[in-house]
Amino acid sequence: MPFLRAKWQDLVMVNWSIPEALLAPLVPEGCQLDKFEQKTYVSLIAFLFKDTRVMGLSIPGHRHFEEVNLRFYVTRTTQTGEKRRGVVFIKEYVPKKMIALVARWVYQEPYFAIQTSHTSSNHHGGARNIQYQWGDNWLSVEVGKQSRNLANGSLEHFIAEHYWGYTQTTRGTREYQVEHPPWKWRTINDYQSCIDYESLYGSKWSILNELPPDSVFLAEGSEISVSPWGRL
Repeated sequence: MPFLRAKWQDLVMVNWSIPEALLAPLVPEGCQLDKFEQKTYVSLIAFLFKDTRVMGLSIPGHRHFEEVNLRFYVTRTTQTGEKRRGVVFIKEYVPKKMIALVARWVYQEPYFAIQTSHTSSNHHGGARNIQYQWGDNWLSVEVGKQSRNLANGSLEHFIAEHYWGYTQTTRGTREYQVEHPPWKWRTINDYQSCIDYESLYGSKWSILNELPPDSVFLAEGSEISVSPWGRL
Protein backbone atom coordinates (compact mmCIF):
# COMPACT_ATOMS: atom_id res chain seq x y z
CA MET A 1 0.00 0.00 0.00
CA PRO A 2 1.32 3.51 -0.78
CA PHE A 3 2.18 5.49 2.32
CA LEU A 4 0.41 8.58 0.97
CA ARG A 5 -2.16 9.36 -1.70
CA ALA A 6 -3.32 12.85 -2.63
CA LYS A 7 -3.94 15.22 -5.48
CA TRP A 8 -1.28 17.82 -6.25
CA GLN A 9 -2.78 20.83 -7.97
CA ASP A 10 -1.61 24.16 -9.45
CA LEU A 11 2.12 23.65 -9.00
CA VAL A 12 3.87 26.99 -9.62
CA MET A 13 7.46 26.10 -10.54
CA VAL A 14 10.09 28.87 -10.28
CA ASN A 15 13.48 27.73 -11.58
CA TRP A 16 17.05 29.05 -11.48
CA SER A 17 20.29 27.70 -12.91
CA ILE A 18 22.87 28.09 -10.15
CA PRO A 19 26.54 27.19 -9.62
CA GLU A 20 27.08 23.48 -9.13
CA ALA A 21 29.27 24.24 -6.11
CA LEU A 22 26.22 25.37 -4.12
CA LEU A 23 24.50 22.01 -4.55
CA ALA A 24 27.38 19.53 -4.52
CA PRO A 25 27.68 19.39 -0.68
CA LEU A 26 23.95 18.56 -0.42
CA VAL A 27 23.88 15.57 -2.77
CA PRO A 28 22.89 12.38 -0.90
CA GLU A 29 25.29 9.45 -0.89
CA GLY A 30 24.80 7.26 -3.96
CA CYS A 31 23.35 10.07 -6.10
CA GLN A 32 24.74 12.52 -8.65
CA LEU A 33 23.56 15.95 -9.67
CA ASP A 34 21.11 15.91 -12.57
CA LYS A 35 21.74 18.55 -15.23
CA PHE A 36 19.86 20.17 -18.08
CA GLU A 37 22.09 21.38 -20.92
CA GLN A 38 25.06 21.14 -18.52
CA LYS A 39 23.37 23.40 -15.94
CA THR A 40 22.25 22.54 -12.41
CA TYR A 41 18.90 23.87 -11.25
CA VAL A 42 17.10 24.69 -8.04
CA SER A 43 13.33 25.20 -7.96
CA LEU A 44 10.80 26.83 -5.67
CA ILE A 45 7.53 24.89 -5.89
CA ALA A 46 4.24 26.18 -4.43
CA PHE A 47 1.19 23.95 -4.76
CA LEU A 48 -1.96 22.50 -3.21
CA PHE A 49 -2.32 19.16 -1.46
CA LYS A 50 -5.94 17.96 -1.80
CA ASP A 51 -7.79 14.86 -0.57
CA THR A 52 -4.73 13.66 1.35
CA ARG A 53 -4.84 10.12 2.75
CA VAL A 54 -2.11 8.51 4.84
CA MET A 55 -2.11 4.68 4.76
CA GLY A 56 -5.61 4.95 3.32
CA LEU A 57 -6.88 7.14 6.15
CA SER A 58 -8.23 10.66 5.71
CA ILE A 59 -7.48 12.83 8.75
CA PRO A 60 -10.01 15.64 9.39
CA GLY A 61 -8.44 19.08 9.16
CA HIS A 62 -5.38 17.70 7.34
CA ARG A 63 -6.80 16.81 3.92
CA HIS A 64 -6.34 20.10 2.05
CA PHE A 65 -3.36 22.42 2.53
CA GLU A 66 -0.59 24.34 0.76
CA GLU A 67 3.05 23.33 0.50
CA VAL A 68 6.03 25.41 -0.59
CA ASN A 69 9.40 23.75 -1.06
CA LEU A 70 12.88 24.47 -2.38
CA ARG A 71 14.43 21.52 -4.19
CA PHE A 72 17.13 20.39 -6.61
CA TYR A 73 17.64 17.44 -8.95
CA VAL A 74 19.69 14.26 -8.81
CA THR A 75 20.00 10.87 -10.48
CA ARG A 76 20.84 7.42 -9.15
CA THR A 77 21.85 4.38 -11.16
CA THR A 78 20.71 1.08 -9.66
CA GLN A 79 22.72 -2.15 -9.69
CA THR A 80 20.67 -3.31 -12.68
CA GLY A 81 21.56 -0.15 -14.64
CA GLU A 82 18.23 1.65 -14.23
CA LYS A 83 18.65 5.43 -14.09
CA ARG A 84 16.30 7.03 -11.58
CA ARG A 85 15.74 10.78 -11.73
CA GLY A 86 14.82 12.30 -8.40
CA VAL A 87 14.61 15.38 -6.22
CA VAL A 88 16.25 16.43 -2.97
CA PHE A 89 14.43 18.92 -0.75
CA ILE A 90 16.30 21.75 0.91
CA LYS A 91 13.30 22.76 3.00
CA GLU A 92 9.53 22.23 2.85
CA TYR A 93 6.85 24.41 4.45
CA VAL A 94 3.31 23.30 5.32
CA PRO A 95 0.66 24.89 7.58
CA LYS A 96 0.10 22.03 10.03
CA LYS A 97 2.56 21.03 12.76
CA MET A 98 1.38 17.41 12.69
CA ILE A 99 2.08 17.13 8.94
CA ALA A 100 5.59 18.48 9.43
CA LEU A 101 6.25 16.17 12.39
CA VAL A 102 5.01 13.04 10.58
CA ALA A 103 7.07 13.86 7.46
CA ARG A 104 10.21 14.40 9.55
CA TRP A 105 9.59 11.25 11.59
CA VAL A 106 8.68 8.88 8.74
CA TYR A 107 10.85 10.21 5.89
CA GLN A 108 13.31 12.47 7.76
CA GLU A 109 12.45 15.18 5.23
CA PRO A 110 13.14 18.83 6.23
CA TYR A 111 9.52 19.83 6.83
CA PHE A 112 8.56 22.88 8.91
CA ALA A 113 5.24 24.43 9.87
CA ILE A 114 4.33 27.98 8.87
CA GLN A 115 1.07 29.81 8.23
CA THR A 116 0.06 29.42 4.57
CA SER A 117 -2.77 30.54 2.29
CA HIS A 118 -3.65 30.75 -1.39
CA THR A 119 -6.14 32.46 -3.68
CA SER A 120 -7.23 31.63 -7.21
CA SER A 121 -9.45 33.63 -9.58
CA ASN A 122 -10.46 33.30 -13.23
CA HIS A 123 -10.04 36.01 -15.83
CA HIS A 124 -12.06 36.71 -18.93
CA GLY A 125 -10.69 34.56 -21.74
CA GLY A 126 -9.57 31.65 -19.58
CA ALA A 127 -6.47 33.06 -17.83
CA ARG A 128 -6.15 32.68 -14.05
CA ASN A 129 -4.51 34.50 -11.18
CA ILE A 130 -2.98 32.33 -8.44
CA GLN A 131 -1.25 33.54 -5.30
CA TYR A 132 0.51 31.56 -2.56
CA GLN A 133 1.59 33.01 0.78
CA TRP A 134 3.70 31.43 3.53
CA GLY A 135 4.58 33.56 6.53
CA ASP A 136 5.39 37.05 5.21
CA ASN A 137 6.44 35.67 1.81
CA TRP A 138 4.29 35.45 -1.29
CA LEU A 139 4.28 34.80 -5.00
CA SER A 140 1.61 35.66 -7.54
CA VAL A 141 1.21 34.49 -11.15
CA GLU A 142 -1.11 35.06 -14.06
CA VAL A 143 -1.47 31.71 -15.79
CA GLY A 144 -2.10 31.36 -19.52
CA LYS A 145 -5.25 29.58 -20.67
CA GLN A 146 -3.67 26.95 -22.95
CA SER A 147 -2.66 23.53 -21.55
CA ARG A 148 0.31 21.84 -23.19
CA ASN A 149 1.92 18.43 -23.01
CA LEU A 150 5.47 18.35 -21.65
CA ALA A 151 7.85 18.10 -24.59
CA ASN A 152 10.78 15.69 -24.29
CA GLY A 153 14.02 17.64 -24.13
CA SER A 154 12.42 20.82 -22.78
CA LEU A 155 13.32 22.53 -19.51
CA GLU A 156 9.72 22.08 -18.35
CA HIS A 157 10.00 18.32 -18.89
CA PHE A 158 13.30 18.22 -16.99
CA ILE A 159 11.84 20.10 -14.00
CA ALA A 160 8.52 18.26 -13.78
CA GLU A 161 9.45 14.67 -14.64
CA HIS A 162 11.31 13.41 -11.58
CA TYR A 163 9.68 10.41 -9.92
CA TRP A 164 11.98 9.63 -6.99
CA GLY A 165 12.85 11.36 -3.74
CA TYR A 166 16.20 11.10 -1.93
CA THR A 167 17.06 12.09 1.64
CA GLN A 168 20.45 11.94 3.32
CA THR A 169 20.20 10.62 6.89
CA THR A 170 22.74 9.64 9.54
CA ARG A 171 22.12 6.01 8.55
CA GLY A 172 22.51 6.48 4.80
CA THR A 173 20.34 7.63 1.92
CA ARG A 174 16.62 7.01 1.89
CA GLU A 175 14.76 6.57 -1.40
CA TYR A 176 11.03 6.67 -2.18
CA GLN A 177 8.96 6.74 -5.35
CA VAL A 178 6.31 9.27 -6.36
CA GLU A 179 3.92 7.99 -9.02
CA HIS A 180 1.67 10.13 -11.20
CA PRO A 181 0.74 10.46 -14.88
CA PRO A 182 2.63 12.98 -17.02
CA TRP A 183 1.45 16.48 -16.20
CA LYS A 184 0.21 19.17 -18.53
CA TRP A 185 1.69 22.63 -18.12
CA ARG A 186 0.80 26.25 -18.80
CA THR A 187 2.85 29.35 -19.44
CA ILE A 188 3.01 32.22 -16.95
CA ASN A 189 2.05 35.64 -18.35
CA ASP A 190 3.11 37.53 -15.23
CA TYR A 191 5.12 36.61 -12.13
CA GLN A 192 5.58 38.72 -9.00
CA SER A 193 7.00 37.78 -5.61
CA CYS A 194 8.24 39.03 -2.27
CA ILE A 195 10.40 36.27 -0.77
CA ASP A 196 13.26 36.44 1.72
CA TYR A 197 15.25 33.38 0.67
CA GLU A 198 17.98 33.97 3.23
CA SER A 199 15.52 33.99 6.11
CA LEU A 200 13.63 30.95 4.83
CA TYR A 201 16.47 28.75 3.64
CA GLY A 202 19.77 30.04 5.01
CA SER A 203 22.48 32.53 4.08
CA LYS A 204 23.81 30.57 1.07
CA TRP A 205 20.43 31.01 -0.62
CA SER A 206 20.47 34.82 -0.40
CA ILE A 207 21.68 34.57 -4.02
CA LEU A 208 18.05 33.98 -5.01
CA ASN A 209 17.01 37.34 -3.56
CA GLU A 210 18.69 39.09 -6.48
CA LEU A 211 18.80 36.40 -9.17
CA PRO A 212 15.89 36.49 -11.67
CA PRO A 213 14.45 33.05 -12.44
CA ASP A 214 15.37 31.32 -15.69
CA SER A 215 11.79 30.12 -16.06
CA VAL A 216 8.41 30.10 -14.31
CA PHE A 217 5.55 27.82 -15.34
CA LEU A 218 2.54 26.03 -13.92
CA ALA A 219 2.14 22.26 -13.81
CA GLU A 220 -1.55 21.41 -13.56
CA GLY A 221 -0.94 18.37 -11.37
CA SER A 222 -2.81 15.10 -10.84
CA GLU A 223 -3.48 12.30 -8.40
CA ILE A 224 -0.20 11.08 -6.88
CA SER A 225 0.97 8.26 -4.63
CA VAL A 226 4.13 8.10 -2.50
CA SER A 227 5.67 4.73 -1.67
CA PRO A 228 7.14 3.73 1.69
CA TRP A 229 10.83 4.57 1.80
CA GLY A 230 13.73 2.20 1.34
CA ARG A 231 17.43 2.58 2.14
CA LEU A 232 20.19 2.47 -0.48
